Amino acid sequence: MLKVVNVPDPILGKPVKPVKKIDGKIIKLVKEMEKTLVAQNDPPGVGLAAPQIGYDLALFIIKPTPESKTEIFINARILKIEKSTETLTDKTSGKKNKKLKKGTPLEGCLSIPRIWSPVKRPEKILIEYQIITGEKKTRWVSGFEATIIQHEVDHLNGILFTQRSLEQNIPLFEEKEGELHRLKY
Repeated sequence: MLKVVNVPDPILGKPVKPVKKIDGKIIKLVKEMEKTLVAQNDPPGVGLAAPQIGYDLALFIIKPTPESKTEIFINARILKIEKSTETLTDKTSGKKNKKLKKGTPLEGCLSIPRIWSPVKRPEKILIEYQIITGEKKTRWVSGFEATIIQHEVDHLNGILFTQRSLEQNIPLFEEKEGELHRLKY
């Protein structure tokens, strides 16, 4: 299993290089990434980008639910977005907190443990990417899957969800002993 890289590792803040050739090394890396993602359980992970495991490559995987089949995205880019004011993110909080309404969806990251924010993301995106065979795909994605993909594409561009939170002037929360506490910054 691969080790997940945490902030402040510099690889998380740099744009990646495109995957030029999908060969045995890339296929092996994807399999290792899937094992690593599935092994995450506190909290469970729904996406993993190559920079998060120390690779400077335009590659990520998503697995929106434990029952979902893992999807592979190589050299992905978002072509269009449909604007939305809804907050769609990676986790719904059931944790107690007087300052955060119960049930507010929160986004987190395996590379920034125990930090959460109600980041606002577009509801629907058009994405272009390659699958493991090298075939190019273009499709519209919406809801939770679109949120995960936007989060992972941000990783490929060296952007973390905490930056999105600061840009949107939205609070960050730290999880301590099962409760969320607003961070002061």
